[in-house]
Amino acid sequence: MRLFFSVGEPSGDLHGANLIRDLRLRRPDLECVGYGGPRMQAAGCELHFDLTSLAVMWIGRVLLNLRTFFRLRDEARAYFDRERPDAVVLIDFPGFNWHIAAAAKERDIPVFYYGVPQLWAWAPWRVKKMRRTVDHALCKLPFEETWLRERGVNATFIGHPYFDEMQRQILDQEFLVQQRQRQGLLVTLLPGSRTQEVASNLPAFLKAAALVRQQTPDVRFAIAAFNEKLATLSQKLVAGSGLDIPIHIGRTPELIHLAECCLACSGSVSLELLWHEKPTVIHYKASPLLYAIGRYLAMTVRYVTLVNILAADDSFSGMRRPYDPSEPGADQIPFPEYPTWQDKSENLAQHLNHWLTDGGERQRKIEQLRTLKSDFAQPGASARAAEYVLRHLPAETAALKAA
Repeated sequence: MRLFFSVGEPSGDLHGANLIRDLRLRRPDLECVGYGGPRMQAAGCELHFDLTSLAVMWIGRVLLNLRTFFRLRDEARAYFDRERPDAVVLIDFPGFNWHIAAAAKERDIPVFYYGVPQLWAWAPWRVKKMRRTVDHALCKLPFEETWLRERGVNATFIGHPYFDEMQRQILDQEFLVQQRQRQGLLVTLLPGSRTQEVASNLPAFLKAAALVRQQTPDVRFAIAAFNEKLATLSQKLVAGSGLDIPIHIGRTPELIHLAECCLACSGSVSLELLWHEKPTVIHYKASPLLYAIGRYLAMTVRYVTLVNILAADDSFSGMRRPYDPSEPGADQIPFPEYPTWQDKSENLAQHLNHWLTDGGERQRKIEQLRTLKSDFAQPGASARAAEYVLRHLPAETAALKAA
């Protein structure tokens, strides 16, 4: 039995690797091939191409790699014709994976989408494409199953695989001890896992840090860098700020765990912050044009932070107004958020200082996160997804009927 994977983001590579391990735990003879990343390869996937090396956000970068994407699409089609896998499993990367799904459907190969694209937030009209090309949509978020089923998609909620990784996390105790010996309350800065995110967000984070230090002199800061390249970029920005802030590579879990509170770029890190129950203010800097497109033309939900969407009653109200801390009911969202094209460093500093100086308010925020975590952050998604995929493979279905 053989599954073809198509995975194009580093986070998808992680979730794909965990899914492969759970699949092979149940079916040791299972072959996994296709496009993915180094983690999937380490888990036993025969990698035809490291698609995570092409993870891009800007349209210019997409255009530069267009010939490569077309070549990979054609190679997948040829592989489907030649080898005919039992099913195709897609994770993230919808722009490319729609083509892989269509190629599989043309050949009557079942398609599973593990962790469906967030069509409900950005592109609800694309649900027609999902309905046409995807046989099984495995949803990370509880409301996605209902949203997709109402639109004719065969959807099943299996939970968010990010929490499987959180449950397996082992913190470096030596690093924790070393950091706890340092004086001052720690605020962890999480400027993002992409070059453009760090370049756009870290300057505002550093301005906010300087403002926080004026009011709370005993505070200290640390920057969590995703890799060496981003650490080098961060060091240049820190040097220009006049601040003395250490930068750590590969220490994100430990730095979140140690922090009194955090300042983070919007992204999947919000789930890790929820897991660790850390008061956090979210920031995402965009150009005025991209901000206008996102806020007023593209987004169909009020908030940009996944944890806030899960927590708020008005996430799908259609309101385009950005977060306002003075607005009635603003405290119902766990993470104050600032998707912006303006300088919001003063706003960021106000939230951080509030949590650093008001222990009662900080504890109230922790309790809010703890309640949401107990309701939503349940591990086991990878195992549930593996069981679902194996149960719905054509060969398995036929065997069950014969029995």
